[in-house]
Amino acid sequence: MLTMPNFLAADDIIKNALIEDIGTGDITTTACIDQKSVSKANLISKDNGILCGLPVFARVLTILDNKITISAIKNDGDRIVPGDIIASVEGPSAAILTGERVALNFLQRLSGIATRTSQAVALVKGTKTKIVDTRKTTPGLRTLEKYAVRTGGGRNHRFNLADGVLIKDNHIKAAGSITNAVNRARSIAPHALRIEVECESIAQIDEALQAGVDTIMLDNMTLEDMTEAVAHINDQAFIEASGNMGSKNLSLIAALGIDYISIGALTNSVTALDISLRFVE
Repeated sequence: MLTMPNFLAADDIIKNALIEDIGTGDITTTACIDQKSVSKANLISKDNGILCGLPVFARVLTILDNKITISAIKNDGDRIVPGDIIASVEGPSAAILTGERVALNFLQRLSGIATRTSQAVALVKGTKTKIVDTRKTTPGLRTLEKYAVRTGGGRNHRFNLADGVLIKDNHIKAAGSITNAVNRARSIAPHALRIEVECESIAQIDEALQAGVDTIMLDNMTLEDMTEAVAHINDQAFIEASGNMGSKNLSLIAALGIDYISIGALTNSVTALDISLRFVE
């Protein structure tokens, strides 16, 4: 039995995607397929990676017709290779055909995110470093995309702007200084929320430490600059490395003693995994 992740918004996301794709009706299927026709199909991997989104795939089809059944052979988080049969699908042919593209779009994208995340996690294995995502997600799909990051072994950074205080360069400029921004944040933020500040220099790190921040984000620093920064912070705060991390040597960065590496590329520029749905004769 495939169970949807506990996302209140998942059905709304799926229904909006179906409305977008179907429009006023699936003309091709309506014209070609007998409404009484029943078919069986296999969901087949054509790529190497980590599977993610199978319950979402199933939900797309069952929203269209609850007589469709999906029998899972693989599960979210499993590694798949070309030729693997992931699941079998059986039910009214018309509904399967109408929902096929949307269902595959979710499955392929989420599997791509889980795969990309898994690759990054593997590069920091054996260190204390955690791979985390960002808010650079597809508008409307954040709930599902952050689920895919977790499926790939990563961690979620802030889900939205209410989840934590992250003072970045423009906040600092608008507030006048790191000290001003931190003091104002501390005066209104719930006591349990961490305060994090983006720093580009040792001088900014010193100011952030004096202000008593919980986490310092090293933004777009070279490996040499990060080495100096880690030694300077000396365990006085958590350390996050950020800024085009998707194209950098994660193993070397993790070896410095970084606590978190945040990677926007996990979600904003991922390659979808190649998965197809093939009807059985």
